[in-house]
Amino acid sequence: MAALWASEEPIYGRFGYGLAGFCGEIALPHEYTALAQPHEPRGTLRFLERDEILESIPPLFERIRSDWPGMFSRNRLWWENREVEDPEDRRDGAGPKRWIAYEHDRSIEGYAVYRHKPGWEHGSTVAELRVLEALGSTPEAMRDLWGFLLAIDWKATIKAWLLPPDHPLFLLLASPRRLRFRLGDSLWVRLVDVGAAFSNRRYSSEDSIVLEVMDDFCPWNQGRWKLEGGTAAKTKEKPDLRLPVQSLASAFLGGVQFAALARAGRVEELREGALARADGLFGWDRLPWCPQIF
Repeated sequence: MAALWASEEPIYGRFGYGLAGFCGEIALPHEYTALAQPHEPRGTLRFLERDEILESIPPLFERIRSDWPGMFSRNRLWWENREVEDPEDRRDGAGPKRWIAYEHDRSIEGYAVYRHKPGWEHGSTVAELRVLEALGSTPEAMRDLWGFLLAIDWKATIKAWLLPPDHPLFLLLASPRRLRFRLGDSLWVRLVDVGAAFSNRRYSSEDSIVLEVMDDFCPWNQGRWKLEGGTAAKTKEKPDLRLPVQSLASAFLGGVQFAALARAGRVEELREGALARADGLFGWDRLPWCPQIF
């Protein structure tokens, strides 16, 4: 399987890529940062320095990543050069990165990275708080991290990027309409080897289904595939669905439903109920999320 962020979307569809996820950016005015249900934090928050970041945050990220479709593993060099290193030419006029950890029962369950960009206009602050990443392994960690970020003083706007459409922030806020969420595409996926991709994925049910896949660019994928028990193999059985590999790629991470693809004319249902069965297999409890462009 290959995945990327598309520089120009129409190019990649010609080579079998399908749009598999969405993300958006927010710009929330400071006066609308109140939570829908104020609460006392369950854990504690503290700032982190370089050595502890490199020791404590990568293992936590890996635990979160393993349950979230769309996230990729980061090696030591990535953490050092892309995450922790913070040269001034990457700051876009803002201050240095600040790292905070969320702890509960002496265990780090979440972290956030942000910058502050100061500014004044007509005697009032137009400062921005830029949230670069905020991840938690528990709902309480996500809630308390965002509660902290929203409550930081001396900002006119809080901004964040690459958030999935089902991000918890939408349900945490008392005024979610004020987020000014702007939606765009995120990951594009290409199934280079359909059988291997199917067999190395987790599923939400034990159902089976036969898919007839059309793939002119990678002809070894062409044909009928039976998915059963978490593995896939070529078959001569009658297909339940017929679809191009681009549509299959869109559905692969669970972020685009087969039923939605059918409504767009991009999947053909050959057996009644097959769309619902396919969505039951490939669906997940959250939308795909890739919190970093690569």
